[in-house]
Amino acid sequence: MRIHAITTGRVRIKQAQIEGRGHGLLRQLQPMLSPEWADWVPVYAWAIEHPEGVIVVDTGANAGLKSLPRWHPYFQFSVRFDIEPEQELGPRLRQLGIGARDVRTVVLTHLHIDHDGGLAHFPHSRILASGGELRRASGLRGAMLGYLPNRWPKWFDPEPLVWQPSSFGPFQRSARITSAGDVIAVPTPGHTPHHVSVVVSDGDRQIMLAGDASYLERTMLSGTVDGVSANEAMAQTTLAKIRALCAQRPTIYLPSHDPESADRLNERELVFEPQQAKSIVAARTGELKKHAAPVNN
Repeated sequence: MRIHAITTGRVRIKQAQIEGRGHGLLRQLQPMLSPEWADWVPVYAWAIEHPEGVIVVDTGANAGLKSLPRWHPYFQFSVRFDIEPEQELGPRLRQLGIGARDVRTVVLTHLHIDHDGGLAHFPHSRILASGGELRRASGLRGAMLGYLPNRWPKWFDPEPLVWQPSSFGPFQRSARITSAGDVIAVPTPGHTPHHVSVVVSDGDRQIMLAGDASYLERTMLSGTVDGVSANEAMAQTTLAKIRALCAQRPTIYLPSHDPESADRLNERELVFEPQQAKSIVAARTGELKKHAAPVNN
């Protein structure tokens, strides 16, 4: 099994979107009000060459995003895209020898425009997304929330992920993507309320394709919520669960806009080295015992 990090152009957003500033409504307004732009960052999509067929996680951006609707203040003041047609996911995959019909399944972590922008290249694939995300992104309400459902292909009819009460590490629910159970989705709400991430088991380690659960590995580690998550407490809980998962099993953590994600994948760089992970687990276990309620016999 091989995983490809595929750059589909680049995006520029405000630093206050990457690392939220303040709390509540103030935090959510900062990506539009702040004058401080971050550097350009990649827009990654992921292709998993799996025995059951190629699986794509997110479809990246498309060249149409260079011209965004000006009526929406976020699109006017807070985001810029740089991508040419040949940089879209379909052509990028063909460069790897992967045709559109080779892609058996597409999994969408969420339906923001830089994650569903390449959908038009996959009319013959099974497409999976969170049912809650699909409902939230649809219609006029979805457009007001920053989704652009009018740009979805006419044939777009995704299957909602079927969540099972089968825990995966600290996540209480999961959804199998492969029959083998080595590619699964877990709910990682925060950036959007129904955001999901995909975890690939690869021998003695796992690879987490995190979408926008955090923009950077370091903000996941520090527990820094981004500037657009609607529910800060929910996002912090998700980041804590991700850290716990990374401590339980050797994990390579790959957000979609972290400039270092491709290098970490190529170098198999873990979030925590095994000895470090043992110390973290031991410390958390001790903390739990310390605060445990006394048992009366």
